[in-house]
Amino acid sequence: MSIASIAEIRSDFELLDEWEDRYRYVIELGRALPPFDDALRTDANKVRGCASQVWLATEVVPPADGTSSPRLRFRGDSDAHIVRGLIAILFSIYQDKTPEEILAIDARRILADLGLQEHLTPQRSNGFASMVERIRADARAVSEGKFRAN
Repeated sequence: MSIASIAEIRSDFELLDEWEDRYRYVIELGRALPPFDDALRTDANKVRGCASQVWLATEVVPPADGTSSPRLRFRGDSDAHIVRGLIAILFSIYQDKTPEEILAIDARRILADLGLQEHLTPQRSNGFASMVERIRADARAVSEGKFRAN
């Protein structure tokens, strides 16, 4: 099962009236994430600032034509079901984008537009912000030629 696009997620959210249904949907999004290799569960891939265990691995995909920017591909996992769903939402926003595109996207605004921000605990909101910052830091490092794969 592939990760839904952010447009699909928005559309599905509009169809769900109850927040309990939306939470279940977010959990289902997390279940659709591809398996995360245990070899990627390293300290370097661990996201700091999350109450639960979260790992994000970034892969730089060279441009196919040799002239455009590389694209970033992400893999991730968490030991918390809701957080896995938030990871899936982040991937629907950032997956296979260039560093410049990633840095231009305001994921917190998208989360607020979905209405999720006001329904997350402060700890989960902080964790989400930490995941966004990790993705943005990797995008900055790639654009500056300073990225080191973990």
